Amino acid sequence: MHDKLNVVLLTVDSLRADHLGCYGYPRPTSPFLDAFAQTGALAERFFAPAIPTHPSYTTLLTGQFPTTHNIVAHGGRAELAREAPNLAEQFLQAGYATCSVDNLWRQRFWFGRGFEFIIDPSTRHELLLAVTCEELNHRAIPWLREHRDEPFFLFMHYWDPHYPYTPPERYRHLFYEGNPVDPRNHSLDEWWEHPIGAMARETWLRTPRGVVTDAAYVSAMYDQEIRHLDDGLRDLVGAIDELGLAEQTLVVVVADHGESMTEHGVFFSHLGLHDPVLHVPVLLRQPGRVPGGLRLPQMLQHVDLAPTLLEAAGLPIPRAMEGRSFWGLATGASREGGYAEVLSLECTWQASWSLRTERYKLILGREADEAGAYPRELYDLLADPREERNLVAERPELAARLEARLEELVAERLRRAGRAQDPLREQGTGVRLLLMGEN
Repeated sequence: MHDKLNVVLLTVDSLRADHLGCYGYPRPTSPFLDAFAQTGALAERFFAPAIPTHPSYTTLLTGQFPTTHNIVAHGGRAELAREAPNLAEQFLQAGYATCSVDNLWRQRFWFGRGFEFIIDPSTRHELLLAVTCEELNHRAIPWLREHRDEPFFLFMHYWDPHYPYTPPERYRHLFYEGNPVDPRNHSLDEWWEHPIGAMARETWLRTPRGVVTDAAYVSAMYDQEIRHLDDGLRDLVGAIDELGLAEQTLVVVVADHGESMTEHGVFFSHLGLHDPVLHVPVLLRQPGRVPGGLRLPQMLQHVDLAPTLLEAAGLPIPRAMEGRSFWGLATGASREGGYAEVLSLECTWQASWSLRTERYKLILGREADEAGAYPRELYDLLADPREERNLVAERPELAARLEARLEELVAERLRRAGRAQDPLREQGTGVRLLLMGEN
C-alpha cells in the first residue's frame, strides 16, 4: 500500500446531464450514478468550452481554453503543440502508473501522451465507437488488480451513449411503449434530409418491421444506452471498492459533450451550442474527503478538471494550464469559485461562439447559414431554460451588449495565447465528417 491518491477519470462520450436521475430526469436511466452522486459531489452547471469530441478532450486533458490549444474542429488539420501541458504527463512524472483505456490516440497523437499503458479493445471493431463498456471493463479491471499497490492514474473513455444507438437486447424493453414503425408518425421526416439521418435510415433504424418513424423511440434507445453505461460504471467502480481502494481513490465521471434529441431541429447528434450539448454531468467521489450529497451550483468548465485533479493529488499545476481548480468546492472547504461568464465554441458542423452569463446566452455564428444569414440567438435562461424563444429581435440592445462582450473575451484570450486570428474563421467548418465513428 502507498500513501498517494489514486485518480480514476471515467469519461463518457455524448452523455447529456439532464438525462440522468441525479440531474432531475424522471426516467430511471442511471440508478448507479444517482447513488454514486449521493456518496460524493455533483457539479450542477458544468459546461463544455468546445465541442465535439477532439476539441473537448483536448481541453479536458490540457487544462487550456481552445483559443490557446487551437484544437477547435474535430478531425481538423491543426495539431496540439508538443509543449502544451498534459494531465497524464503530470501524473507520470510524479511516479504514477498511467493507463489510458481509449482509442482517441489512434486519431490524434496527443491523446496518447503521458500514458505508460494504452489499452484499446476497439481494435477488434471496424467501427471504433462500437466498443462496449463490458469490453473496456474486461481489460481495465485486471489492470487495476495488477497495479493496486502503486499510485495510478486511470483514464477511460466510454462510448456507449454515442450515436448510433444500439443498446444490448436486454435493455430494449425500457422507456418506450408504442409502435416505432407507425407509418402515420412523421416525427423523423425532417431528419431524413440530414446526411446522418439518411445513413441511419438505411442502417440501424431499418428493422424487420420497417423503418423507424417515431422520434420518441430513438430517444428511448439513447436512454437505454445510458442505462447500459450505468451498469458498466457500476461494475468498474465496484471493482475499485472490492480491491479496498475506495478511500484512497478519487473517482470522477464526466462527459465530453451532450446530445440533442430533437431540440432546435438537431436530431440525435451533438452540434449547436444549446444546453443539451453544452451541459454535461460531473460527479466526484472520494470517501472521507468529498462530502456525500454535495452539490456545486457554480458555473464550471472542462478546462478546470485537470487542475482540480492535480490539486487533489497534491501535485503542482503547470502555469500553462488556464483552468481553475475547484477541489476546494468539491471538498466543501470553500464556497468561492466558478465563473460569471462561460465562452463555448463549435467548429465542425457549424462555426459559432456562445457566451453564457448567469441569466442569458448569446450564440453568434461566424459563417453564413444556407439562407446567407449569420446565426444570432439570445435566450433568457431563467425564463426560458429550454432556449425556445430567440430574443434577438425583442432585445436588440441586450444582444448588442452581449455580442460586444463576447468579442472582447475572444480577443482577450487570443492575445493571451499570442494568436491574432479567430480559430473559427481561420479553420472553418470544412471537416463536416459524415462517418458515424468520427463525429
